[in-house]
Amino acid sequence: MYVFAMLSTDQRIEHWLAQLPPISLDEMSGIKLMNRTDTKFVTNKEKLASLLELAQGQYYAQQIDGSRVANYRTTYWDTLAHRFYLDHHNGRAPRQKIRVRTYVDSDLTFLEVKTKNNHGRTKKKRITVPSQDKADVVGAGGTAFIQALTGETFDGIIPTVQNRFQRITLVNFGKTERLTIDFNVGFHNFETGHDAATGDLVIIELKRDGNVFSPVLDILRQLRIHPSGFSKYCIGSLMTNGRLKKNLFKKKMIRASKLSGADIRPDER
Repeated sequence: MYVFAMLSTDQRIEHWLAQLPPISLDEMSGIKLMNRTDTKFVTNKEKLASLLELAQGQYYAQQIDGSRVANYRTTYWDTLAHRFYLDHHNGRAPRQKIRVRTYVDSDLTFLEVKTKNNHGRTKKKRITVPSQDKADVVGAGGTAFIQALTGETFDGIIPTVQNRFQRITLVNFGKTERLTIDFNVGFHNFETGHDAATGDLVIIELKRDGNVFSPVLDILRQLRIHPSGFSKYCIGSLMTNGRLKKNLFKKKMIRASKLSGADIRPDER
């Protein structure tokens, strides 16, 4: 017990994650939840270690090629006037985001359009593309894909922010939900050239089809982790481009700073 108490937070996360039974991508194929309700929670690595401990006996951990921590790289595209960022900031619904996401470990890349409707449901559509390079995305039919869904083309949008992060994915034993847990999030802004990191911040997203029972909600309440919207695109944009409209995100950034031990605030460079 004394030795365990001496472990770092990252080591305790690794320990409890390793105790969860694995689930493969094939076994998860029936729970894609492409049309779903999402609930986000923001916390830190210390609480994440406790969450993984309390999840024992109730959740599987996604495992790919022996690893339970996946690496992601995502590039968001927006108009020169930052239409998608401002729609989110202003609380507009429905609203959309265009992104190209690479699952680094499996070298798979998708062009995705996420749409959140007036009822809080999120629908994601995507196509496979060879890489994040614009020519590859366009050559794979990207222009027709996003134009049909958003009215935009690649002539009218630019890459704005890229993020890199690590993700743990849990699946409840009933296989009715997915819980994604993102951490070690870093940003690069293509417009300003600025970079930013989020320290010990952890972003949890509960993804389920409707309001089916979720074991993790009791765990989150026990740990006093409350629902809190957090857009990696919007917060990453502000952390690297302080010229953007920011009023409605200030409180979220102050709270995220306190949780993470990082300086999460609008860029002032």
